[in-house]
Amino acid sequence: MGDVAEIPLASAADLRSMLEPGRSALVVVDVQIDFAAPFGLLGRVGVDLSSVGPALANIQALIAAARSVGVTTAFMRVVTQPETDSTALKTLMMRKGMPGGEAICRIDDGGSDYYGVDPEPGDIEIDKLMFNSFHGTDLDTQLRAHGIDTLVITGFSTDCCVDQTARAAFHFDYHVFIVADACAAYDAALHRHSLQVLYKNCALLAASRDVVAAWS
Repeated sequence: MGDVAEIPLASAADLRSMLEPGRSALVVVDVQIDFAAPFGLLGRVGVDLSSVGPALANIQALIAAARSVGVTTAFMRVVTQPETDSTALKTLMMRKGMPGGEAICRIDDGGSDYYGVDPEPGDIEIDKLMFNSFHGTDLDTQLRAHGIDTLVITGFSTDCCVDQTARAAFHFDYHVFIVADACAAYDAALHRHSLQVLYKNCALLAASRDVVAAWS
């Protein structure tokens, strides 16, 4: 937590009243082979994944805590194939000099599979094409059906899919919490600055140990 120590975190005592199990969902964003595994696409091309392991361990602890008190658990993942690739994303990558950079989390090579987490029957599972977990999915409908109005968001990466899912959730009128040490970016500065912006505009931040304590 040292790299975000200057950002206020919600206290464990406050979280106990704000994260009521029957109204809260733990949202696990894109904990997948291509984003988190050394043998996934990012690992193979040399992206620094050193921040992933500690965040993943905290995500696993949060999943266990959520299950122990009946908190709804929701797993997001990017699932792609060539015919579903975004024209805008392909064009953006080409203009940045990175042709083919959009080909991630493919169904056919296992890159879209979960990594280190395992949904169980009754969990919410959302397959999406890009960053925002609400866009083009029935996530909002499923959350409302469970009586959820509060989201506790974790996953990868802080500056991309976590960020855009959190912003969308706020626009859908959810109370948004980001677990600062249960998400990660592949650059410490991006992680820190993304959390600062989310805290400023749409979310409260928490430490995983305090969320676990609130759900113990």
